[in-house]
Amino acid sequence: MDIAQSKILIGSPICQKPNILHEFLESLDRADKDGLHIEYLFVDDNTNEASKALLADFGQRNDNVKTIPGKQLNKYQCTEVSHYWNSELMNTVGEYKDRIIEYAIENEFDYIFLIDSDLLINKRLIKHLLNCGKDIVSEIFWTKWKPQSSPLPNVWLYDQYNLVPSQQSENLSESEKALRRLMFISELQIPGLYKVGGLGACTLISRAALLKGVKFKQIENLRILKGEDRFFCVRAAVLGLELFVDTHYPAYHIYRESDLEGVPEYIAKNE
Repeated sequence: MDIAQSKILIGSPICQKPNILHEFLESLDRADKDGLHIEYLFVDDNTNEASKALLADFGQRNDNVKTIPGKQLNKYQCTEVSHYWNSELMNTVGEYKDRIIEYAIENEFDYIFLIDSDLLINKRLIKHLLNCGKDIVSEIFWTKWKPQSSPLPNVWLYDQYNLVPSQQSENLSESEKALRRLMFISELQIPGLYKVGGLGACTLISRAALLKGVKFKQIENLRILKGEDRFFCVRAAVLGLELFVDTHYPAYHIYRESDLEGVPEYIAKNE
């Protein structure tokens, strides 16, 4: 399909601080969408009135923006240390993402681009991901999960967050695991397209994949994994869908409010 003829739904469940949400929405505004048919679907889970106002303003500035209300559980906490999730919250976000999938199928979109509301993207990214020609592909971004830790990617190879390439039959020493993990992380810093076992947060999904049945709903008899993205990736693998990460145009993750300091540099470098 010629990407110029593609109908794309940009979707995001949103419960976000206003200063971070402002940067996210500005990033969507800057994205190169010329020649594409773009619509937006946001699940508004905000309890902050300023955040709600930002979404309303975005809808006034852009055509084809639809906002649906969330449950507004108001239990999601973000600090300078970490983000705090429980099973109820993760399952709720999974429900929101599945509502976006259902809307995309019913309204005959060719792709959905699911993106978390604390990310900034390169203006070329949407067209680039379309040109990758994959049914499921995420753009990479890097996050310090703890303030003093090294940045790690939004993709993994196995299980919950295993970054060590291996065969099932291999019995690796801790030193070999550490070496392979470092090699995998280093490879992801080279621009390219790589097959992975898990991904999330900044993902283009084709209609073909949606019609096969990918979704984020919890798999009840799989308690060793947590998080809606894990259940999505397990379903994709079972359905025979491969998962890829692109590393040409990394997104920027505003994981903490202190990460806002890096926004001007990211914009200058990527615009």
